[in-house]
Amino acid sequence: MSTIKINQQLKRIEIKEFEIENQVVFNYFDNLPAKERDEKLLRAIYIGVLALMEDRISAFLSKTSNELGTELESLKMIFEMKKELFYKSTIKGVLAEDEIAEFLNQYFSDKKLKDKAFLTGNIAGNIPKNKTGDIICEVNGSPDLKIGIECKFDKSVRLGNIESKDLFTKKSDTAWSQLIETQANRDSKVSIIVFDISLVESSILKNFENVGYIPGIGFVAIINSQKGDYSNLAIAYMLARDIALNAKEVDLDKNLLALIVNRIIKDINEILTIKSLVENNIENNKAILKQLEKSMLLMEFNQEYMKKFLNDGTLTKKDLLDFYSGEDIKDKYKLIEKEISNF
Repeated sequence: MSTIKINQQLKRIEIKEFEIENQVVFNYFDNLPAKERDEKLLRAIYIGVLALMEDRISAFLSKTSNELGTELESLKMIFEMKKELFYKSTIKGVLAEDEIAEFLNQYFSDKKLKDKAFLTGNIAGNIPKNKTGDIICEVNGSPDLKIGIECKFDKSVRLGNIESKDLFTKKSDTAWSQLIETQANRDSKVSIIVFDISLVESSILKNFENVGYIPGIGFVAIINSQKGDYSNLAIAYMLARDIALNAKEVDLDKNLLALIVNRIIKDINEILTIKSLVENNIENNKAILKQLEKSMLLMEFNQEYMKKFLNDGTLTKKDLLDFYSGEDIKDKYKLIEKEISNF
């Protein structure tokens, strides 16, 4: 008897006495609070169906099914599904918000902060029928002191400087409008808009390579979700948090504040540039080491066969085959290459 029944009249699927024995699935649901499991199961089914509809994933799994072990196959499947689904407009926003909220809560825990991040993208705020402001962070756990975060993984969202705005054109979301709207809709003290490096409009990336501050408006953070790099968001959040905690209810000299914050951001960006250069240097040095080791192995390998040829006056067909294929040297180099990569 089939486990799944299709109810055509109600347009739904019905599953009876369903069980699954899979370590990856078990570990995931075992680590979830009981009240979240039903919702996550429905989301997993939805994501899985989207993945099966994606030809490239199907082709990938088909190609590698006989080459990979079970665990490696599971890991590659998860990575590929995540990458493919991320670019599907119907789901990338939800995945982004979930991961950002999860990152923030883990960051707060690591830094021993009492702040809490809550998903609010499906709930209307102060403005009727308006859901702008995907995540609300309560500073020190206080609902009266909030930082609003809007996630915009969309290349159509421009910077939208008010000085160049044409009021007679069709309304469209911009970084400026979303930051202002988030503060108004979520009653937040400060707002942050988050873009992904792979899905950000060029005018934003030109102005804010890592972290940016728009005086009197809010912060811009560029993350790299595919690499799991949310460090720019952490920087933007801590700057926003300082403003939220320390800004007094007086006439603030916004130009002076902008000067100070932009100087801090400039210094942070310089540090990030230095970090990137160091990381690139490390990779370049690894590549140089690998090439040196490869050249040394080749010299030793060629010398060995030169000696053999001079001693024997000839090389056997087997010697010639070994010299041509160089299998021994390949195996030696694999070990050295792995050792260098793990530096």
